[in-house]
Amino acid sequence: MGVALTKSAQWTAAGYGPTALEVTPLNEAILKEIIEFIENFLYNHPQEAEYVFAEPLEWKTNLEPSAFGSGYIVSETAVESKEVDNNGQPLLSLSVPHVQIRSFGQLSQFLFIAKDSKLKEAQLCVEANRNPVEKILGLDYNTIKEESSALRILEKLTKGDDPENEIKRKVAHLLYQLDLHLLNNSLKHISLEIRLNPVTVKNDIELLKRFSGKGEQTVLEFIEYTSDYEFSNGCRAPPWRQIHGEICYVLVKPHDADTLCLTCSSEGVFLNGGKTDDEGEINYERKSEVYKDLVTLLKDKSAKFSENMSRQELKFNEEHHKEVNQLSKTAKEEEAIPSNRSTSGSHRSTLEKNQINLVKSHMAKRLAPSLNWKATVDSKDRKSSFKEPQEEKHGRHEKTGTSFSHGRAQLIRKSVEKIEDIISDSSSESEEDEESPDHRQEANADLPSEYWQIQKLVKYLKGGNQTATVIALCSMKDFNLAQETCQLAIRDVGGLEVLINLLDTDEVKCKIGSLKILKEISHNSQIRRSIVDLGGLPIMVNILDSPHKSLKCLAAETIANVAKFRRARRVVRQYGGITKLVALLDCGQNSSEPAQLSLYETRDVEVARCGALALWSCSKSHTNKEAIRKAGGIPLLARLLKTSHENMLIPVVGTLQECASEENYRAAIKAERIIENLVKNLNSENEQLQEHCAMAIYQCAEDEETRDLVRLHGGLKPLASLLNNTDNKERLAAVTGAIWKCSISKENVTKFREYKAIETLVGLLTDQPEEVLINVVGALGECCQEYENRVIVRKCGGIQPLVNLLVGINQALLVNVTKAVGACAVEPESMAIIDRLDGVRLLWSLLKNPHPDVKASAAWALCPCIENAKVKSVC
Repeated sequence: MGVALTKSAQWTAAGYGPTALEVTPLNEAILKEIIEFIENFLYNHPQEAEYVFAEPLEWKTNLEPSAFGSGYIVSETAVESKEVDNNGQPLLSLSVPHVQIRSFGQLSQFLFIAKDSKLKEAQLCVEANRNPVEKILGLDYNTIKEESSALRILEKLTKGDDPENEIKRKVAHLLYQLDLHLLNNSLKHISLEIRLNPVTVKNDIELLKRFSGKGEQTVLEFIEYTSDYEFSNGCRAPPWRQIHGEICYVLVKPHDADTLCLTCSSEGVFLNGGKTDDEGEINYERKSEVYKDLVTLLKDKSAKFSENMSRQELKFNEEHHKEVNQLSKTAKEEEAIPSNRSTSGSHRSTLEKNQINLVKSHMAKRLAPSLNWKATVDSKDRKSSFKEPQEEKHGRHEKTGTSFSHGRAQLIRKSVEKIEDIISDSSSESEEDEESPDHRQEANADLPSEYWQIQKLVKYLKGGNQTATVIALCSMKDFNLAQETCQLAIRDVGGLEVLINLLDTDEVKCKIGSLKILKEISHNSQIRRSIVDLGGLPIMVNILDSPHKSLKCLAAETIANVAKFRRARRVVRQYGGITKLVALLDCGQNSSEPAQLSLYETRDVEVARCGALALWSCSKSHTNKEAIRKAGGIPLLARLLKTSHENMLIPVVGTLQECASEENYRAAIKAERIIENLVKNLNSENEQLQEHCAMAIYQCAEDEETRDLVRLHGGLKPLASLLNNTDNKERLAAVTGAIWKCSISKENVTKFREYKAIETLVGLLTDQPEEVLINVVGALGECCQEYENRVIVRKCGGIQPLVNLLVGINQALLVNVTKAVGACAVEPESMAIIDRLDGVRLLWSLLKNPHPDVKASAAWALCPCIENAKVKSVC
């Protein structure tokens, strides 16, 4: 609570009465967060709720003793809690109006008793205890002030095994978490509350001046600024007030009220304390609620203004819209000016539109304080005064457009470099995927507020100390980093470089915060490439050697996201990442023992899971597969496969699935008895796990011994059962593939016939993706080598959909379907159907197919057709 109350809460200005919290939406939000934290403390942290504060929190309360009930000793003017500390002191004592509280438990009870007045009581407590951490933990104020928060308090309390110190450490940690939470929410609240900017305020004031003057029909007697000087950012408030978002101060004289002194800020408009009598300085303390604009405030404070404004409102709005339209027209004229630059017309148009949108977005940003003075235009010269906002905005278009055009041009250049990189990046790993080039269109719409808020946080990352860095990282993590807007905001302002540099520091908290953000945003393909370009992968590989298990987990998970393309996987291998990731799999637990299943929750097993995730991504490379095998990965994967936790099993099976395409792996998988566990997990309810197990069996079942193992361990029945679930096409493709390969063995075909799998396969010959059809037809081709199965296919109406597939163009599908049709043609009754459906002619036509495998399979299929067909049909 230290930093949040000192830095984020809005306190009344010093010098004008006692220091107190202002009545602002932000302060109210902070108080409500503190109340919620304390009210839930007793329930969520019962042990810490008993911790006795070093000093009591004391303030003047509005509660009467009669409000207290059971658990308290109540008299007419005093209350004491029956709960006492080790010295016999009551944890709550009330001597009207002073109250002292010594524990979170009693603080929680007090707020419960306060009911509707809890917000006011929380305010009184905070105002009277400006340094609550000092009183709660017993650390002197200078230490807290020097360290800015409870961040290092934890380190000061790590020595000794005293249980009391342990509770104290936990309390300090909770206070630190609350501090961060309050700061994060404050940053969001400040950003969301921004409504006004210097241009809009200036336009409103000048418009009101037009309708002001002597006479009953005017809306005001006068409205004028308190300062004749304007800064380059459009503000008239002094720099030390601009940091609070204040823009200017105006004196307004309504017809039916005294002169009002108003503050116009980015949060809105409100009454201030007015000018002091002695020096004419502004009393900046807020004296009213915050209104959204000048007109709204004046309508509330002056009935005459509201009445006359209703008469003038139409004209006022017309003037206001005229100014807005003029600005828009100026922007469009600028956009229409032909360019002699080398930039193409369409590209220039896009850039200029984006310049306009960027300026609009900048109008919503919190003001940056300025010390650059400029003379203002005489308020009497109304025409020139109204030209200035247009010229100023026009100038901002030009200034912003230059940097914006440069940034977008840089983005296009990077896209071109990326395409060249893909073309030039030759690799023997032909089966690997590669990132697609950046086809993201230039945004034509205004960028959302999150874009600018994140860019502001990146600036704190660049220039802050450790505490500020941790707070900025936590604040950034609270954004929806899955959104591309947030991801690109970090990249565009140089945030990736900062995050990667933080990984090279000695501060564990900074590393953890940075990795948490990198892990989220690295799901974006362009961010992945940027991380590799900036040299982030070697640093993450080095972190895998860290003694901190949280760091290992985060680094491995981030590597798993980044290593989705060829070059990234190569970098991981070249810097020794494969060996280090395999070492993470050795969690030292024997998961086959039921008593050890709960140990999955330990950090060691979590490290192993993250290591498996990274290896899964890296295993798409042929060279990396071999590196995993040489590093001893197969026995470790086999041991992890025995765990019952699906989060562990999915990356483990996924890695085995990728590696099973290699013959060396298939032999090792048999030796490690992995097939048994793959079959076991086919019965899982997790569809993703079922899919990867089936795919691994598909890869391994090229070997006869493996096919027998699948049958012996009871794997054929669950495969047949999964055919009935057709909604998940990825899983269906994996299951049909496993059935196809297992059907090469006659014993397995017999079992599939027993499980009614052949009838189900026939039903899958229509309305399925090609990946599924290839496997289904391949399985039927194997099954139809036997007479009983050919009869089943014919009786189930499978001949016609098979013949219909002969007109396809997919080469793998054509190879399999010609084999299946040829197998069915052995039976005369099936041959008659094939002949009637013009299947023989279609097989002849495939002899012209350019693919040799299709030609060969079609030729073999024609042999039984010629033998069993009538002479006239063949001719």
